[in-house]
Amino acid sequence: MKKRIAGMAAALLAAVLLFSPKVQALSARHAILLDAQTGRVLFERNADAKSLIASTTKIMTALVVAQQCNVLDRVRIPKEAVGIEGSSMYLQEGEILTVQELLYGLMLHSGNDAAVALAIYCGGTVEGFAQLMNDKAHMLGLKNTHFVNPHGLDAPGHYSTAEDLAILAAYAMEDAIFARTVSAKTVTVGERYLTNHNKLLWRVEGADGVKTGYTKAAGRILVSSAIRMSRRLIAVTIDAPSDWEDHKRLLEKGFSEFSVAQIVEKDAVLGIKEIIGGQEGTVELLADEGFSYALAQGESPRIVIPGQDFVYAPIAEGQSAGYAYVLLEEKTVGKIPLIYGKTVEKEQIEERSFWQRLFGGKER
Repeated sequence: MKKRIAGMAAALLAAVLLFSPKVQALSARHAILLDAQTGRVLFERNADAKSLIASTTKIMTALVVAQQCNVLDRVRIPKEAVGIEGSSMYLQEGEILTVQELLYGLMLHSGNDAAVALAIYCGGTVEGFAQLMNDKAHMLGLKNTHFVNPHGLDAPGHYSTAEDLAILAAYAMEDAIFARTVSAKTVTVGERYLTNHNKLLWRVEGADGVKTGYTKAAGRILVSSAIRMSRRLIAVTIDAPSDWEDHKRLLEKGFSEFSVAQIVEKDAVLGIKEIIGGQEGTVELLADEGFSYALAQGESPRIVIPGQDFVYAPIAEGQSAGYAYVLLEEKTVGKIPLIYGKTVEKEQIEERSFWQRLFGGKER
């Protein structure tokens, strides 16, 4: 995942040019479409601008809980979690639910009360849980994200970006508990019947997440995920009056206009270097890992290996040999580690005696 994230920066520069004017006419003030498999940004608009993010905050809340708590644990609802402003699953003080049931209330019904109950159970206090959220953001390299609460109600110092939310969602969808939760259309929790607020689950082929959000100050916010033929796309819009249509348009274009290509296979020969002072004259440079990338029709990446064309002996098979770079329209979109394909020892130079050097022949 970190390697895919690293490739996003270069892709951002050209992503907006790849889509038709119809897609560029989205209602969203901030938007991004990310190929989760390869990390390529297929479209972006002001994706790195800090914004209020409302209930899409709960993506991080659910992820931290899923990774740090047992979903079968039973939680007694504290008074601090009752009567929270905004959307709610109407928890009662002293009521007992499982962590998984609270996660459904959090992600399907956007319960702010469920967010506080989970935060206190998992982090001890709301403030303590917010620190866990920020620790996770730091681990994922979300440089323009900061949390002060688990539900997303507007607060100073609580913000993210479309780009960071896309990275977070792509990572979160790799967690089985998180993915199972956000893909559920309806569930029953006791006497509560919860319906997922994410309409894309019914409207877009392969849609399987992620989260809606709204406050008056933030506007309509939506993070979505869809998977087709083992390929996942993540779309994010912020302050988008027509977010459902925006996402449908983005996802359909992403699947139809781009396909993932295997650019390099693991162990493929990417170059040859001359060996100086070795028992053999050359050595092959092999790809230590494969590399795939989402490409539009007609795009053709090229591979370059910077540095000198020679190496001094000795070298060992499997030893690091630097990196090859994948360029698309002269922008780096990938970095592939290289290794030497074989072991080459130093050339053995025969030592001659004084008399051999003096007379040029063999010693008698």
